[in-house]
Amino acid sequence: MTQKIALITGASRGLGAGLAEALAQTHHIVAVARTTGALEELDDRIQAAGGQATLAPMDITNPDAMAQLCRSIYDRWGSVDLWAHTAIHAAPLAPAQFIDAKDWDKSVNINVTATGRLITYVAPLLGEAGTALFFEDQRGGQKFFGAYGATKSAQMDLARSWAAETANTGPKVHLLAPKPLATANRARFFPGEPRDELAAPAEEAKRLLATLDLG
Repeated sequence: MTQKIALITGASRGLGAGLAEALAQTHHIVAVARTTGALEELDDRIQAAGGQATLAPMDITNPDAMAQLCRSIYDRWGSVDLWAHTAIHAAPLAPAQFIDAKDWDKSVNINVTATGRLITYVAPLLGEAGTALFFEDQRGGQKFFGAYGATKSAQMDLARSWAAETANTGPKVHLLAPKPLATANRARFFPGEPRDELAAPAEEAKRLLATLDLG
């Protein structure tokens, strides 16, 4: 296969789905998410637009599953040209002293631990020429965002370190800042917010990709 390969973790909805659909014009998409139905709907849209995808209904917190996926990618294609990591756990808003222990553990596991593990798995597939994308969120330190903000900030600091470490050697690691998006997660955080003032994930995905040199 000569077509480029894009691995999207968190591909079933929101920005991840938007990126998958936009990249499917030039890449074969490996779409990872837990929700099989949403992945199948994504696949339908990609095929309708003339693209192709491989669906991987998996939990990124399962290290054995992720290791097997990356090995399968290597065995089939040998490498990955682009990795976009959009998988996130957005814990319910709560004062810091009332954060539920299960929500905290899940936030750490998905947003930090799984991201760190995935970097070690995916980096060899990207090699020196590949590109990795992570997505900023500036709500760290804001009131009631303790669990989400702290773990999202930790995720981005990890990505920022990786970007600095590979600046001269590759892969290229980009930290992108999406506009506020009309997603289900944001609706849970800000239920009264006018949706028509928010960016559509599909359009924002195209805008973000246009800022990169993926040639």
